[in-house]
Amino acid sequence: MSIKTFRGGAHPSERKDRSQHAPIEKVSSVPQVVIPVNQHFGAPIQPLIKVGDFVRLGQKIADAEGRMTVPIHASIAGVVKKIEPRMQSNNIEGLCIVIEPKDTPEGESDREFMPPLDPFACRKEEALLRIREAGIIGMGGAGFPAHVKLAPTKPISLVIANAAECEPYLTIDERTLLEMPDKIVDGLSIVMKIINASEGIIAIEENKKYTIPLVQKAIEENPQVRAGMKIGIQVLKTKYPQGGEKMLITAITGRQVPSGGLPMDVGCVVSNVGTLCAIADAFREGKPLIDRGFTVTGEACKTPKNIIAPVGTVVADLAKSGVIDIDEESLSKVIFGGPMMGVAVPSTEIPVQKNTSGVLLMSVEEALRFEEKTCIRCSRCIRACPMKISPALLAIAIESGNYGEAEKIGLQDCIECGACSFVCPAHRYLVQRFRVGKQVLRALKQKEAQNVR
Repeated sequence: MSIKTFRGGAHPSERKDRSQHAPIEKVSSVPQVVIPVNQHFGAPIQPLIKVGDFVRLGQKIADAEGRMTVPIHASIAGVVKKIEPRMQSNNIEGLCIVIEPKDTPEGESDREFMPPLDPFACRKEEALLRIREAGIIGMGGAGFPAHVKLAPTKPISLVIANAAECEPYLTIDERTLLEMPDKIVDGLSIVMKIINASEGIIAIEENKKYTIPLVQKAIEENPQVRAGMKIGIQVLKTKYPQGGEKMLITAITGRQVPSGGLPMDVGCVVSNVGTLCAIADAFREGKPLIDRGFTVTGEACKTPKNIIAPVGTVVADLAKSGVIDIDEESLSKVIFGGPMMGVAVPSTEIPVQKNTSGVLLMSVEEALRFEEKTCIRCSRCIRACPMKISPALLAIAIESGNYGEAEKIGLQDCIECGACSFVCPAHRYLVQRFRVGKQVLRALKQKEAQNVR
C-alpha cells in the first residue's frame, strides 16, 4: 500500500507513548456535570429546563430553531442545580447547565433515548434529522454541526474517515481504531448512504498502521461492504498537520480545495472517527451525543490514559475522584486539545465539551516559554505552511494594521495549525497574530456592512 502525504508541514515530537497503550476507560460516576449550552459552530441555543428540574440521561435540555443549531442533552440523570455563566475551554465565560446526580424517581426510567432507526431503510431527511436531534457535531475539534455537513449542495464521491490524529500526545483515535473498528466502519457506511457517496476511505497515519488488520477485518465483515459498498484504507505519512481535512483530501485524491472553498467543492466529505461512532450510536441505540472519548496525558499527569466521560465532566473532578492523578507541584500548563492547535486554560476547573479531544497536563519542562525575537527571513515558515501562504509576510501586514493586504496574502485561508510557529527559529508568535487578525478582519467587515446599510 502506497504512503501518501501533502507538501509542507512539520515533524514535532509525537509523545504518544505515555497513553497509546492505555485501553479506553469509561467514567460513569461524576459528582456533577457543567454543560456549556453552546458547544457548536453556529447559531446560539437556549435552555429548555429550569433550576430544580429533574432531568434524565439523554433528555434534551437546550435547543433552538435554525439550520445551524444543535441541541444539548443531559449527560447524567439528576437535578439542575444552576444555570449560570462559567469559564469554558475557549477561555470565554458562557452559559452552562450544572447538573448533580440523583436517583430516578421510583417507577420511572433514568434515560430518555430516541428509538433505534435503521439508517439504510429510512429516508435521507429522517437520517439527517436523527443526526441533528442527537446533537452530533464534528468531534475532531471544529464543532461544525454534522447534519449540515452531511447535506452538501454538491455531489459527493468520497467520504474520508479521519483517523490520522496528527496532534502530538493525543491517542484517543488510535485506541478507537483498536477497540471500536466495527463501529467506525458502521458509521462510515451510514454517512456514505446518506450522501450517496460511491467510496469511503479510512485514513490512518503510518505510526498507527499496526491497527490496519483489525480495521480491515471490520471492513470485510460489514454487511454493507458485503453487499457491494466500497470502503478501503489509506496509509498516510506521519506528519503534522496531516489530519487537517484539506491536507487529507490533497494527500489522498490530489485535489485542492479552492481558496475560501469547502471539501464538497472537490467532491469530498471528511469526518472524524469519533463523529462516525457517535452517528452509529444515534441510529443503532438512539443515543444522543452525551459522552465522548479523550486523552488525558502530559508529564504532570501521573496516570496518562484514554477516557470516555460524560459531556460536562470537570477535569478537576476527575482528579478528586481518583480517575486521574495530577502532580500539582510540577503542573505548569493545562491545554484542551493538542499542543499545536489546543487552547491553554487557566485551571483544571474547566468542563469537557463535545469537541474535547484531549487534556494535556504539562510540566514546567514541557511548557517551555521562549522569548520572541526579530524575524531573520529564513523562510522556514513558508516551507512548513501546508496552505502555501507566506506566514512572514502575513505577520508583517497584520503588525502594520494592513488587514486588506493580510486578506490578499491569505489570512482567511490560514487553518491555524501552528506549523509556522513550531519551525520558527526566532520563536515568533505567528499563529497567535493570525487568530487575532482574523477577529479584527471580521469586525472590520461587519462595520463596513453596517455602514453600507
